Amino acid sequence: MIRPATPNDKEALMAIAEAIGLFTPQELKELGTMLAEYFDGNLGSEHFWITYDDGKLEGVAYYAPEPYANGTWNLYFIAVHPNSQGEGIGTKLLRYVEQTLTVRGERLLLAETSGLPNFESTRAFYRKRGYDEEARIREFYRAGDDKIIFRKALAALKQ
Repeated sequence: MIRPATPNDKEALMAIAEAIGLFTPQELKELGTMLAEYFDGNLGSEHFWITYDDGKLEGVAYYAPEPYANGTWNLYFIAVHPNSQGEGIGTKLLRYVEQTLTVRGERLLLAETSGLPNFESTRAFYRKRGYDEEARIREFYRAGDDKIIFRKALAALKQ
């Protein structure tokens, strides 16, 4: 059910991003550009887009290493279509990423999100899955919109 994303998935992945209603048109455009660069092979071999596909694409995650850091990775994007939220798909995608990185011997997984009220369910998602709020950069994205960084040590998962 969890598999690498393919170029044929782009439209469905963008539909998920749009359906969750958390991104501006400009942010969606940038996401589309990132997907195109990934499928064109321009992001490098250490960037991974994965999907949750149960006959139809229901979830997506994108993760890649933090440049200039040893064993630190970023979860840049994780989303589940609103019609499938609450079914554990986001957790399955997140655990897949964590386990994949742990097996590779990686140390940390970071996830950033917005501090706006409509992102509270996203922040709760990370907290519930053992992530700690590591940093908050006030008004990072725009006035009144903080950047919140969550952190999880992957070595703890080996036990």
